[in-house]
Amino acid sequence: MQNRRRFVSQSAAIASAIAFPLVSGAQPKTVKVGVLHPVTGALAYSGQQCRLGAQLAIEDINKAGGIKSLGGAQLEAVLGDAQSQPQAGAAEVEKMNEAGVSAIVGAFASAICLATTQAAAKYNLPHVVDVGVADQIVERGLKNTFRFGPGYKKSTEVAMANLLVLNKAAGSPAKTVMIIHEESLFGAGTAALLSRELPGYGFDVKEVVKHANPTRDFNNIVLRMKSINPDIVIPANYYNEYALLVRTMQQQKVQPKAIFSVLGGAASSYKFVKEFPDAANGIIDCNHWFNPKDKRAQDLRKRVEAKGQFFSYEVFMTYTAMTVLADAIERAKSTDRAAIIDALEKSTFADHIMPYGPTKFVAGQNQGAQPLMTQVVKNDIKVIIPRDYREVEPLFPLKA
Repeated sequence: MQNRRRFVSQSAAIASAIAFPLVSGAQPKTVKVGVLHPVTGALAYSGQQCRLGAQLAIEDINKAGGIKSLGGAQLEAVLGDAQSQPQAGAAEVEKMNEAGVSAIVGAFASAICLATTQAAAKYNLPHVVDVGVADQIVERGLKNTFRFGPGYKKSTEVAMANLLVLNKAAGSPAKTVMIIHEESLFGAGTAALLSRELPGYGFDVKEVVKHANPTRDFNNIVLRMKSINPDIVIPANYYNEYALLVRTMQQQKVQPKAIFSVLGGAASSYKFVKEFPDAANGIIDCNHWFNPKDKRAQDLRKRVEAKGQFFSYEVFMTYTAMTVLADAIERAKSTDRAAIIDALEKSTFADHIMPYGPTKFVAGQNQGAQPLMTQVVKNDIKVIIPRDYREVEPLFPLKA
């Protein structure tokens, strides 16, 4: 009789556990997501900013209940360091695949993204590109690769069209251009596009100058700039080199009619504006930027600054990329990689802080993505184009 009571009691406990699996302290499984960026090496600052954006997004997603379609499963970051080298990034993908991640968000630089997306494709591993602007990333037919932000073709088209409008409105004072670009896929690709497109808009490209990454001295390049005396200087480089180039121009008193950036590494950077306000003043940039009218963007900026960091494009681009991925996992109702890829392909994600049109991925590229035009005005960065997001009137040219 005693054995029968024990059996009945145990059976009831088992039945209760089956009926209410989460009541007695059991937790839903986590969803492992690779967070892959160059947090050491020449691109370390940008990589660390990207990682911060990803971690803030994961924090917000988990606080809001995690992946609800998977019983509230929490996102778990599997961190990787691409060491500012494409081959190191690819090696990290191998480790992440072994760790069982369901997807990867990364990897900032175009050359690194080119390598990491290719490595991930071997395992049908979804890879959401956060920043990398080289269009080759989404032009290779990789079914696993998705980029929510604009590439450099789109950004160059927007920049050139708006430069023409600004110049005409001012009476066409600018006629000549000098392009200075970094040597990797991002800088070389952007410079090639600009060189090809600018003459069609009536601008004479006087010279295109390539520099290494890293570069610690721009004196010779700026001396060359002084002798050419272009109306417009267009830099296409990462933060450290951009900042040093513009500071060297200031030191040598080189003042073109405009510094007009396309995806400028420091041009739309609160860090640059704070550290070198005089050098930054008046710079125009066509770049990734948040919707300045969205309160959530301003709230996120406050959180980032409360951590002693700057609200850079790396932060909000990677934050947004992670939310795009989380939405896809939610709709996939699965951690299966093929299911997540299918959900990304069908994404219409709209709950974000970017100034984009409707989300629609075609061959991995979000057709709704667009850059904004910003200008440094009174030690702040303000949107000047398009009018829907304009905060101040553009100032062009800076010098008559």
